[in-house]
Amino acid sequence: MRAGRRGSWSVLRDAVRTQLWPFPALAITIAVIAGVLLPRLDAQIDDQLPPQITYYLFGGGADAARAVLAGIAGSLITVTSLTFSLTVVTLQLASSQFSPRLLRTFSSDRFVQLTLGLFLGTFAYALTVLRTVRTAADDQALFVPQIAVTVAFVLAVASVFALVIFLAHLAREIRVETMLATVHGDATTTLRRVLPEHDPDRTPVAGPDIPADAEMVPAPSSGFLVWLDEPGLLRAAVQADAIVTITEQPGSSLIEGVPAGACWPRGGGRFEPDVLRTLRERVAPTIHTGPERTAAQDAAFGLRQLADVTVKALSPGINDPTTAIHALGHLSALLGELAARDLGPHVLTDDGGQLRVVLARPTFAELLELAVAPTRRYGAADPDVLARLFQLLREIAWTAPDAEHHRAIAGQLERLRTTAQAQSFDPTERAYLSRLADQVDQTLDGRWVLRT
Repeated sequence: MRAGRRGSWSVLRDAVRTQLWPFPALAITIAVIAGVLLPRLDAQIDDQLPPQITYYLFGGGADAARAVLAGIAGSLITVTSLTFSLTVVTLQLASSQFSPRLLRTFSSDRFVQLTLGLFLGTFAYALTVLRTVRTAADDQALFVPQIAVTVAFVLAVASVFALVIFLAHLAREIRVETMLATVHGDATTTLRRVLPEHDPDRTPVAGPDIPADAEMVPAPSSGFLVWLDEPGLLRAAVQADAIVTITEQPGSSLIEGVPAGACWPRGGGRFEPDVLRTLRERVAPTIHTGPERTAAQDAAFGLRQLADVTVKALSPGINDPTTAIHALGHLSALLGELAARDLGPHVLTDDGGQLRVVLARPTFAELLELAVAPTRRYGAADPDVLARLFQLLREIAWTAPDAEHHRAIAGQLERLRTTAQAQSFDPTERAYLSRLADQVDQTLDGRWVLRT
């Protein structure tokens, strides 16, 4: 149950974090409440405040208070429109220049959300307080909420500072180095949460082979597999005395009705029709899909984002190999982190230690393919890009802990060699790339040759 709550909480947190509206909506709500309560506080204590305090409060009349509040409200809604416009332009730039999958990263920027919340909250607060200001005309008692108007003034000044800082922040965020670092940080957080650390003393547990007569587990809905309710799957398998395997990984595209896994009785044979129907009904709610990939349980999502940036930078319309090389550096660091994690199938057992559920997770070879293959394919004509790929393989060969990782690296090295040899480089470039490939071989043998 605890793992299920963690999974649902991760999805909810990711959904809220990547939306622009929750913080502004919360700020508006708080501002309206404050705009109602502070004038009531003013009505109770304004006449009792000592001069040492009233000296710092708003001291104008009703007309002046209305002018101040109206000016704050009018200016803040204009500034908010400007901020939204700049944010939309930044999102458009990130989508067209780098990758559409980076929009989640930009929209989850907490500083942007807080700035919009401050602007909209100040606007809503000023309007709410404005309605309480009264003149002495028409048999009304004169009322100027000094504390409330002073708070509006403070919020307006804070908004001016926030606007200046927001512009500086936005200029920093659209830099490719900042964007790559943000994606790298988010990906590292996800894989540390989803994948356990590699234990060299732990014996790898391989999932059982799927019997030929196993029953299929259909996807309950179409979309990307966002997360799996592991306790729910285990409970369904135990109640049916079955083994359930989900062969699709988080981030995979599912089609409603198409098999996403299989199930079979733990003791062999076939299910009774009622048992099979009940098992499928219990498994279906544990498979959660969404319209886009998220970082909730998708350990490969960060690699996909960085690989997309690399490919986009190498496209003829962008032609920015330097950005691709920088992104490869982040990919290398992430792969080094992944090499220190337990990858491959994840098994769940019941209280008696019996295997009940097998969940597919990416292997190191699959993650290495995701990071290297797109760049090798689209950057084959650039010797600098190929050189950085050789360096990436060398770095991973040094940090990867076991022979299985080395076999995957050796396979990628051979394919990269073939790609480099097929290009029409000059002799100097060929010799340089050949030397880098030899250095990868030496590193796989446990020797790091320093540059001279």
